[in-house]
Amino acid sequence: MPTAALRGIEIYYERDGSGPSLLVLNGSGSSIDTSTALLAPFRARFDVLVLDQRGLGRTSVPDAIPSMADYAADALALADHVGWGTFRVVGLSFGGMVAQELTVTAPERVERLGLVSTSPGGPDHASYPLHELAALPAQERLERGRLLLDRRFTDDWLAIHDTDRVIAEMLVERAARRSTPAQQRGEALQMEARGHHDVVDRLHLITGPVLVACGRYDGIAPVANGAAIAARVPGAELQIYEGGHVIFLFQDPTALPAVLDFLAS
Repeated sequence: MPTAALRGIEIYYERDGSGPSLLVLNGSGSSIDTSTALLAPFRARFDVLVLDQRGLGRTSVPDAIPSMADYAADALALADHVGWGTFRVVGLSFGGMVAQELTVTAPERVERLGLVSTSPGGPDHASYPLHELAALPAQERLERGRLLLDRRFTDDWLAIHDTDRVIAEMLVERAARRSTPAQQRGEALQMEARGHHDVVDRLHLITGPVLVACGRYDGIAPVANGAAIAARVPGAELQIYEGGHVIFLFQDPTALPAVLDFLAS
């Protein structure tokens, strides 16, 4: 298992595939192990570097509360560790927040940037506060989480849309998995950093090509948040796809090919 002792923690990572160098940054509560299906199409076209972010998966849980800058610095340190001077980046949800922080910090390192279902933060453009779901009763939490994932995901909708029903069932299965105390602490630390994310006034520092990809029915990172990113990044391209939070990559048949082609250009 490849691990690297970087910045005071043991970072678990994987590198697989061939093609242009691509750093993949996963979403809230996600690890490499839970993202296999999502990673596969990227690994088919790129030399993919992906890490379990601090406190998640098989990466150690830090003692101190991390900032978004810490997550970005971890990713940059890992790129240095594998010898990448410049590279492409795709960030998914929380990973898109990390990707923004990384790119405004070191724009010269990022050749192309794909931002999927994410937000620039601050008081006006923050993603939905997911930590609030934890206080809800189990059934209400499930139903609310389902509608945040895709605002169309009512019982009536899922009854006649097979693909969406499978996606919703996978959400239920994932929510039912029990986290260890260490994993719960790592997830809580990530939520804390997520709540303080704000790159709004620094987005103009990004210099390379940027694609901001949004799901039309995303209740976590709504289209308005993606539009706020695109409006502040010089030359950024905004694309809206038919689907929900990140899952539009599989709901809209045009989405994943477009993201892959952009990153490969």
